Amino acid sequence: MCLGVPGRVIEVREFTAMVDFWGVRKEVRLDIVDEPVAPGDYILNHVGFAIRRIPPESVDETLALYDALLAGDEADLMTLDVRGEIEGAS
Repeated sequence: MCLGVPGRVIEVREFTAMVDFWGVRKEVRLDIVDEPVAPGDYILNHVGFAIRRIPPESVDETLALYDALLAGDEADLMTLDVRGEIEGAS
């Protein structure tokens, strides 16, 4: 299973961005994102690529969903997948 993970853009440098995922900062590629992003925007990251900018009106709902996933049981595959994506595990 592969899930994208939302994160807040901290800094943009041409085709990359530094993004915060629940306190974990990672560099993310912007080559295929669906629209331009700026610091403060939220993106959906999948294996190191921003695949879409999350509309501002959807950010709170999206983050709440992922907070619930992250609070899940260690045996839950979706919880493990989200945690692995945040930590950069492949």
